[in-house]
Amino acid sequence: MEVLLVPATAGSPETKEDHMSSGANISSSGFQMESRPKYYGREFHGIISREYADELLAAVEGAYLIRGSQRQPGTHTLALRFGHQTLNYRLFYDGKHFVGEKRFESVHDLVTDALITLYIETKAAEYIAKMTTNPIYEHLGYTSLLKDKMVHRLSRGRTEPRRVTFQKDDKISSPLVRRSALKDTPEKLCSYEKIHNFKVHTFRGPHWCEYCANFMWGLIAQGVRCSDCGLNVHKQCSKLVPSDCQPDLRRIKKVFSCDLTTLVKAHNTTRPMVVDMCIREIELRGMKSEGLYRVSGFSEHIEDVRLAFDRDGEKADISANSYADINIIAGALKLYLRDLPIPVITFDLYSKFIQAAKIPNAESRLEAIHEGLLQLPPAHYETLRYLMAHLKRVTMFEKDNLMNSENLGIVFGPTLMQPPEQNALTTLNDMRQQKLVVQLMIEHEDVLF
Repeated sequence: MEVLLVPATAGSPETKEDHMSSGANISSSGFQMESRPKYYGREFHGIISREYADELLAAVEGAYLIRGSQRQPGTHTLALRFGHQTLNYRLFYDGKHFVGEKRFESVHDLVTDALITLYIETKAAEYIAKMTTNPIYEHLGYTSLLKDKMVHRLSRGRTEPRRVTFQKDDKISSPLVRRSALKDTPEKLCSYEKIHNFKVHTFRGPHWCEYCANFMWGLIAQGVRCSDCGLNVHKQCSKLVPSDCQPDLRRIKKVFSCDLTTLVKAHNTTRPMVVDMCIREIELRGMKSEGLYRVSGFSEHIEDVRLAFDRDGEKADISANSYADINIIAGALKLYLRDLPIPVITFDLYSKFIQAAKIPNAESRLEAIHEGLLQLPPAHYETLRYLMAHLKRVTMFEKDNLMNSENLGIVFGPTLMQPPEQNALTTLNDMRQQKLVVQLMIEHEDVLF
C-alpha cells in the first residue's frame, strides 16, 4: 500500500518531503501558515475539523495529513486513511515524531510503519495471535534455547562481594564496646543486585522474547531492550524478568555519570575503578598537599581526566607524568562522585541521614547513621566505606595538609549527599547536617564500617 501525501491544491511549491514519499500526501495550500510548526511540512493543514479531514482523505487509501486540534489548541493530530475509514492519532514531537513510544525521524516513516503494521494485522490477525500466545518453534527446541540463553545472561559474571553486616544490640552503649562487637560480627556474602534499564526498542526483522520465547509484535512498539545488558523481552514480560541485570561493558558508553552499581557490575569490581585509581594516586603523592580536596585544580585538566576515564577506563593515565598537580586528581574524584545519577548516599536515604545528624545525643546519632549505612545498596556502601577510610588517613596528615574531618565534611557533604528535589533552599538549610554526617563518618570510620 502506498503512503500518500495528496495535494489539496495544484501549484503548491515542492518540498524535500514530497520526493521522499512513495506517493503523495495531502498537502496544504501554497501559502505559508503562520501556525505551522517548523518540524512539519506541507502535510500540515492548520486547525481543521475531523469531518473536513475525513472529506479530504476519503478518496485515497493510505493518504494522510496533520491537523491542529480544535478542542485542544497547540496539539496536533495525524489523520490517516486505512480500511475505508479515517483513523486519528494524537501526534507528538520531541526531536522525533511519535504517536506512542516508537520514534521516527520523519512523519513519512511513521506513516509507512503504521500502514505496514495495520495491513499485516488486518490480513494475518489470527496467525499473529497464535504466534504471540504459542511458542511456534517449541518442537525445534527454540524455546528452550532462548530460555537457556536468558539464564546464562542473567548469571554471567555474577559476583558476590563481601560486605560487613551488623547485629544491632540494645545493650551496646559505648563506641569502643560497639567497635569490638562489630569486629566480631561475621561477614555476609551479598550480591550487587541491579534492576534492568528497559527502553522501548524498534527491532529490525522478526524478534522473539528472551523471557517467554514468544514472538514480539506491535503497532507502536514490539518490545523493550535493556540498554545495559541487551536483554530483549516483551514489555509485559519485563515486569517478570529477575531484577539482576548483568551489564555488558560494550554497552557502557561512559564511566562518569554512569550509575554506580551498573559500572561496578560491568567491570566486575566491588567499587568504581575511578575511586580506587584516584585514591591510590592521591595517597601515593598528595597526602601532605596543603588544602587537599579544598584547593581546586584547573577545570580544563579535570575535564581531561574525565575524558580519559570515559575513553580508556582503567587504562587511563593519571600519573604525575600526565598530571603533576595532585589537585587535578582530587578534583576529578570529587567530580565523579558529584556527577553520579544516584548519589553515594542515595536519594531514598537522604532524609534519614539528615534527621540522624539532628539527633542531640551523640551515641544515638551515631547509631542512626549506622542504621542508614546498612540500608545503602552494596556498591554504594562499599564505595563510601573505602572513601571514608581514605579520608581518615588524610586527617592523619593534618599538620601538613590542614584538612581535618570538619573541613573534609564541608567539602564532601554536598558531594556525597544531594536532596531528591533539587531545591536550592533545601540544600542551603541542610548544609550543616551534610557536613556533620561526613565528619562523623570520618571520625568514627572504624566503628561505623
